[in-house]
Amino acid sequence: HKKIPVLIHDGKPVCESLVVVQYIDEVWNNKSPLLPSDPYERAQARFWADYVDKKMQSGGWKVWTSKGEEQEAAKTEFIESLKLLEGECPKLIAWAKRCMEKESVAKSLPDRHKLYDFALQVKKMNGIE
Repeated sequence: HKKIPVLIHDGKPVCESLVVVQYIDEVWNNKSPLLPSDPYERAQARFWADYVDKKMQSGGWKVWTSKGEEQEAAKTEFIESLKLLEGECPKLIAWAKRCMEKESVAKSLPDRHKLYDFALQVKKMNGIE
């Protein structure tokens, strides 16, 4: 399906963030559910998962593919989206910070300087930069 993120479970792909979250919640709900049991809170969690899917992807793409003033405006919009997410989902931000403190997680992430250099190379190869 050429979609990311993808969860592979029992050799079968599950695509799209919100679908993956719901799948995990349904498959392993007896151990530690991801989504709240309260219907309103569950709807809120789905809303924010969808927000991340749509705003972060489209906002990141605008930053990635634009230039000059358009890129600066896209950066501002993207940062505002991140700030809104941070304010509305403090538990998510706290969880991400705890994850980053784990050596196993930190070691699995690419070096940010190498990632930035790679991104610039890809932009040049595609005539974006």
